[in-house]
Amino acid sequence: MAGKSPLKASAEQGPKPGMATKPVVLVLDNGPIHVSKATSAALAARAHWLTVEWLPKYAPELNDIEVVWHDLKAFNLAHKTFTDVDTLDAAIHSAVADLNTERNRDLLGKQRISA
Repeated sequence: MAGKSPLKASAEQGPKPGMATKPVVLVLDNGPIHVSKATSAALAARAHWLTVEWLPKYAPELNDIEVVWHDLKAFNLAHKTFTDVDTLDAAIHSAVADLNTERNRDLLGKQRISA
C-alpha cells in the first residue's frame, strides 16, 4: 500500500452502486496520523462497512513495517550524510528496492513487499 493512505485504500474497497457491500477490516497502529481528529472522523463516516482493529500501543513487533524501518536505518542509511532531501529520498527508494529484492529471492516462497 505504498504511497496510499489507509483510508484511500479502504475507500477503494468500500460500497459501490449496484454491488453488494463487503465488510473490510483495517489494521492500524497508533501512529499520530491514525489517531488524528481528521482520521477519526473519516473512520467514523465509514463505520457501516469498515471495521478498524487497533494494534496495541508500543508493540512494534506486531507491525511489519517496523522491521523495515529498522533495517533501513540500521543497515542501509546508517553513518551516511545526505546533502539534500532529494538525495535522501533517492537513497531510501534504492534501499527499499534492495530490501524487496533480497526478501523475494525465493521465487516459490511467499512474496513480501517492504514498502
